[in-house]
Amino acid sequence: MTRIGDSPPAWDERTQLTTFLDYARDTARAKCEGVSAENARKALLPGSPLMTMCGVINHLRWVEYYWFQVVFLGEEDHAPITDEDPDGEMRIAVDFPLPQLLDEYAEQSARYRELVAGNDLDKRAVGTIRNGLHVDLRWILLHLTEETARHNGHLDIMRELLDGTTGG
Repeated sequence: MTRIGDSPPAWDERTQLTTFLDYARDTARAKCEGVSAENARKALLPGSPLMTMCGVINHLRWVEYYWFQVVFLGEEDHAPITDEDPDGEMRIAVDFPLPQLLDEYAEQSARYRELVAGNDLDKRAVGTIRNGLHVDLRWILLHLTEETARHNGHLDIMRELLDGTTGG
């Protein structure tokens, strides 16, 4: 897999923000490269039985869906997450092959790249966050970069525990 770098091709704010999010997305995919189907579904942390590589990738997909489609665009939420099952996206992830989840994540990322390109960074979300604020697209990009980078740390730890692979 050829990895993208974290140095943007231009130094305007939009390019910097989108480059870092793409870099974080690409890092998540790279952490999963070469993982067996069995290992992709293994939960390695005793206190986190839903924390699998499939689970993290599926979570990242649904997090982006939520922030772009539900919050930014104001669409109805169709995520597999409910009050009764707040970790539904993690639970169902083991029912899907990791390559399928990665492909769907990449396809979704491409659609959101287009959404971001077609909107001003100052544009406010239709939906609100917990405190009732309408965040702007810039905030959503920053938040998703933080969220994805944090979960890359989880993927890093799981990969090392699974087969000793580090780095990347």
